[in-house]
Amino acid sequence: MGTPEFAVASLDALVQSGCNVVGVVTAPDKPAGRGMKLNESAVKKYAVEKQLPLLQPEKLRNPQFLEALRAWKADVQIVVAFRMLPEMVWNMPPMGTINVHGSLLPQYRGAAPINWAVINGEKETGVTTFKLQQDIDTGNILLQEHMPIGENETAGEVHDRMKELGAYTIVKTLQELAAGTLQEQPQPDVLNGEPLLHAPKLFTETGNINWDKDVDSIHNLIRGLSPFPGAYTMLQGKLCKIYRSSKEHATHNLQPGTFETDNKTFLKFACSNGFIHVLDLQLEGKKRMQVADFLRGFRG
Repeated sequence: MGTPEFAVASLDALVQSGCNVVGVVTAPDKPAGRGMKLNESAVKKYAVEKQLPLLQPEKLRNPQFLEALRAWKADVQIVVAFRMLPEMVWNMPPMGTINVHGSLLPQYRGAAPINWAVINGEKETGVTTFKLQQDIDTGNILLQEHMPIGENETAGEVHDRMKELGAYTIVKTLQELAAGTLQEQPQPDVLNGEPLLHAPKLFTETGNINWDKDVDSIHNLIRGLSPFPGAYTMLQGKLCKIYRSSKEHATHNLQPGTFETDNKTFLKFACSNGFIHVLDLQLEGKKRMQVADFLRGFRG
């Protein structure tokens, strides 16, 4: 069960490892683009190419969907970047339903674990496989694999590496489950006496840059929201999305949010303890570009 490209890596790994994938569940086709053509999910495209049985329910409680799902007689269900399942679905197979989550649970439960780990300046993240239960992202942990986060790495880059790690981890999880060598571990509600960090859904306002903050916090926000939905500020009265930046720690007397440029190679914004150098940006109504290309047509 999955929808975006992130889920395709896991599905492909299951197929390539010789698992008997009895069926695939993905989102219904949605109209998209100017022509409002029906857009198929990445998982559907893969399933059709591999001739795997496919279901695309509008509603997960629909009796016809439940009947069709039951008819597959799956031993176990795998969920990767799908949607919340009702108990009648996740409790159906005898071995339960396993979720692949993009964090080291119990940290970063929620919809956007990769983004929030980067926004919070984490040096490490990972993948967790766990058994689904009623409360979101709280089920017993099966396996965890760790991975580093680079100082300048964006959420998009972490995502692309993590989908491969997730694919490896789900295959390993199934192999160990089948061999009976896996011990389920309940998730703690606190870690080292500290409350848990969460990963709520991202909203447009999440990306609004507050230049009164410090260099590291702003740099991490830009990385954590790149490429989507994008951190943004106003530049000469227009919305400007910033996708990549570098940091300069420095003392200055400028008002935070003031920008400086030589109109050739650099564009930087003042913040509380230095400057954010913009490397990759998109001004409202323009295409995304590198800063040197942008500055050729810009007069600061």
